[in-house]
Amino acid sequence: MERNDLYQASNSLRANGSSRWRDPGYNVFSRSFRQEDDDDDEEALKWAAIERLPTFARLKKGLLTTSPGETSEVDVPKLGHEERKKLMDRLIKHTEKDNESFLVGIEIPKLEVRYEHLKVEAEAYMGSRALPSFFNFFINKLESISHCLHLVSSRKKKLSILRDVSGTIRPCRMTLLLGPPSSGKTTLLLALAGKLNRDLKFSGRVTYNGHEMKDFVPQRIAAYIGQNDLHLPEWTVRETIAFSARCQGVGPSYEMLAELARREKAANIKPDPDIDAFMKAASTGGQETSVITDYIIKILGLENCADTLVGNEMIRGISGGQRKRVTTGEMLAGPAKLLLMDEISTGLDSSTTYQIVKSLRQKVHILNGTAFISLLQPAPETFELFDDIVLLSDGQIVYQGPRENVLEFFESMGFKCPARKGVADFLQEVTSRKDQRQYWNQTDKAYSFVTVEEFAEAFQSFHVGKRLQDDLATPFDKNRSDPTLLTTKNYGVNKMELLKACFSKELLLMKRNSFIYIFKLIQLVVMAVIGSTVFLRTEMHKKTPIDGIVQMGAVYFSVFMFMFSGLSELAMTGLRLPVFFKQRDNLFYPAWLYAFPTWILNIPISFIEVALWVVVTYYAMGLDPDIFRFLKQFLLLVLTNQMSSALFRLVAALGREMTVTNTLSSFCLLVLFANSGYVLSQGIRSEQLYFYIHDNMFSFKH
Repeated sequence: MERNDLYQASNSLRANGSSRWRDPGYNVFSRSFRQEDDDDDEEALKWAAIERLPTFARLKKGLLTTSPGETSEVDVPKLGHEERKKLMDRLIKHTEKDNESFLVGIEIPKLEVRYEHLKVEAEAYMGSRALPSFFNFFINKLESISHCLHLVSSRKKKLSILRDVSGTIRPCRMTLLLGPPSSGKTTLLLALAGKLNRDLKFSGRVTYNGHEMKDFVPQRIAAYIGQNDLHLPEWTVRETIAFSARCQGVGPSYEMLAELARREKAANIKPDPDIDAFMKAASTGGQETSVITDYIIKILGLENCADTLVGNEMIRGISGGQRKRVTTGEMLAGPAKLLLMDEISTGLDSSTTYQIVKSLRQKVHILNGTAFISLLQPAPETFELFDDIVLLSDGQIVYQGPRENVLEFFESMGFKCPARKGVADFLQEVTSRKDQRQYWNQTDKAYSFVTVEEFAEAFQSFHVGKRLQDDLATPFDKNRSDPTLLTTKNYGVNKMELLKACFSKELLLMKRNSFIYIFKLIQLVVMAVIGSTVFLRTEMHKKTPIDGIVQMGAVYFSVFMFMFSGLSELAMTGLRLPVFFKQRDNLFYPAWLYAFPTWILNIPISFIEVALWVVVTYYAMGLDPDIFRFLKQFLLLVLTNQMSSALFRLVAALGREMTVTNTLSSFCLLVLFANSGYVLSQGIRSEQLYFYIHDNMFSFKH
């Protein structure tokens, strides 16, 4: 079979809606990255041996250049760190230059997003009733309950956030979302990602390749990247991105690769070894580190800090700009085709923002992605990187279309951008009542303020607006959509792989926080020695209830220590909660898989802590030497320790803020102590306790 036959077969499959490859006049299997001759006999023999393998085994084998001019057969899923790094260096020469020739000729599924007649409204109290006081809180709650019972009418005012907006986010293009503050940019991005707050009233239609959002799982297709950089500070950059890639999986890459392998074998074609190895490595899921991780680190310029801790206010780590890139790379590591990025330039300088956007441009153009990025005040060089512009003001779309035509539209309305003025700044000021007048350019006509409604209406008659209306009026051909792109599965990999990933995550965090556990053990041993000297060789004579007070105090002291041993869980859980919520909402894993490894791995620590305490204190305090009573106390303290840790984790999860969690934890401890029976034993009156202490003090003097 000739190579042209392969492309004819590809075209026929494309007509049936199942094609994933295209022929742009460039041979996908050409050796563009290597300069050796095609008649390299030794390499041809090695490739022929791989071709004779079954399809499943062939997807795991590849040829990799180990030294100049030499190739060897490797097991692709087991590539080492250095091998992956060298592979990336050969495929992507310079991150500063465009690498759009990389993987050219391969038809990767595309995603087109349409939103039609979106309306989002919110209800809120106005004036003094909106102030967060205790009086307003109780009055508002009472009014809400009465309104639900149809007893009174609500005094909340309706606020329109988005007002009948429609548009299209095209694939393989970088789209910039501009608008002044409070114009509805974040709400639009959340609506496209399917993450709007339930308290908001939403109407309209959002489709992905013509499919309604209820037909698939939007969190697996769209990656929403917010303004906050939420990461585990104890992890390195590589570990953060690798965990994201491991949890999100590889999407339809494996099916695409299997289809390509079948066509290669049928056509007797030998592809470029480097590209073949990359594609096979990128299609292998469930790995702790993968070639996708190295690829993301490479294109985002994070190689210099790949093995540096992310850090936070207390742990020294990477810079703010690098942390912002990690936030972006964490979502790029997954199979999401749509990137929704909300003001990612917050806190960054213009140079860092430019580098991030340029890296995203390469990713979008190389892998046929769809990007919708909101920036507040992009620099002119950053603005030039975008293909399309969406200008939003007062909840309405003023302009949406190619960047080259945006100034033409406003000039047709009588406004001109000065030569030394940034276009992005001009676009955000031209709709403002305060700044609009300075851009008026029609000297023969008196200036009058042009409202946002007038701009939006004029755009409908502009040639770009008419073309947009025609596109929206034409239904999307669902036969053009790859069926594997819009997945209905909640998670990228199976639950067992997610469980392994979460166990690995928790073990690594315990290793990085080993100082806390070591300090707790030392503290426990010190307190055990002190407690043993305080209650040294206590004896219970069993004559009166008063005789057991001292020994009961010794037991209470042990329980008291392990009730407070779980306090460290408050801070550890509270600091990790924002990262957990982000990963859970992006469907990295279900909530129970986050909590289960924490509980299981805490059990051995409880056994070690209790064993140290009981060995030091039990016989030193003069408790019953019977081995069964010894084991009973050991088991009781283990369960108490587990209960304490679980209680404080629950309090931290419910409180979500350190002030609230500290208050709740103190209340829970007081309730437990008051009902434990140790504070004041039943049947012992205060006068009996007085005479007991008096007699013991008299005996001590003699």
